[in-house]
Amino acid sequence: MQFQYFKLEIFIPETHFHALQTTLQQVDAGHIGNYDSCLSYSRVTGTWRPLAGTDPYIGVQNEISEEPELKVEVCCKAERLEETMQAIKAVHPYEEPVINVIPLYNTGI
Repeated sequence: MQFQYFKLEIFIPETHFHALQTTLQQVDAGHIGNYDSCLSYSRVTGTWRPLAGTDPYIGVQNEISEEPELKVEVCCKAERLEETMQAIKAVHPYEEPVINVIPLYNTGI
């Protein structure tokens, strides 16, 4: 089965939200019908522990970090998925950004 659309869940510090929003618009993610720039976001709390050899944006090696983040949800067309992923990584401050890619079956798009 080929999927035409994917939903991306992107976890990012609030300080980088507007840069992400602009980037998503530039790659046409969140284009639904006659609307563009469609996305949603919610505040969440992320936890992680940087291990040896890391250079964390936030946190200290071998210590659990807990910080507020935004979970940004946006849809993109399958043919633009790789371009969109590269664009997100270019503006994301984390060494290992969490970007969940979820195939959408029978969407309302």
